Amino acid sequence: MAEAKLLITSKNYSSWSLRGWLLVRFSGLPFREERVATDNPAARAELLLQASSIRVPCLEHDGLAVWDTLAIAEYLHEIRPEAGLLPSDRAARARCRSVSGEMHSGFSALRSSLPMNLRAHRPGFHVWAGARADIDRIATIWRDCLREWGGPFLFGPAPNAADAMYAPVVTRLRSYDVRLDRTLEDYGDRILALPDMRAWTAAAAEEADETINELEIISGR
Repeated sequence: MAEAKLLITSKNYSSWSLRGWLLVRFSGLPFREERVATDNPAARAELLLQASSIRVPCLEHDGLAVWDTLAIAEYLHEIRPEAGLLPSDRAARARCRSVSGEMHSGFSALRSSLPMNLRAHRPGFHVWAGARADIDRIATIWRDCLREWGGPFLFGPAPNAADAMYAPVVTRLRSYDVRLDRTLEDYGDRILALPDMRAWTAAAAEEADETINELEIISGR
């Protein structure tokens, strides 16, 4: 069987690439990554939320191409169910799919107002009402999942598809100095401490010579 390949774009700016990469890492499927340059018109349009659909990341495996992070998650769950990307319990699995889908299709104010930028830190950043409503909803999702499934991750002791979907939100909240209650801050700390997250963040720092000015928000005031 040919080695799997994952197409990604900027590690600093691309929340979708981070989600796809974490999903494959959590699944344990061996793969190599191939980077699409941010000056590629299609990749740039996706990063700036100007594309009609998001086709990077794309997983190429066993003669198939699978794009869209939810599709990647479901595909990986089919071929590597032992990895636990989706919970074994039917009720938990349904909730995991629901909250992952909500992240996938919603929270547009958060995406546009607080774009992912791992190298950024904006103390005192002012979050406008639309993005604040998105953050409040995400906080409710995290709090409910941690309470119902006991943590330390959203659906129990190991990170799964839902944690991969929300990991870029953790980075956004830290970049823009948005603080939540202690329980949720601790959850964010656990996500950022994952070896895979540390590796991704370190690689993002090495992209320092690549800047997308539209995503370099100086102030939200």
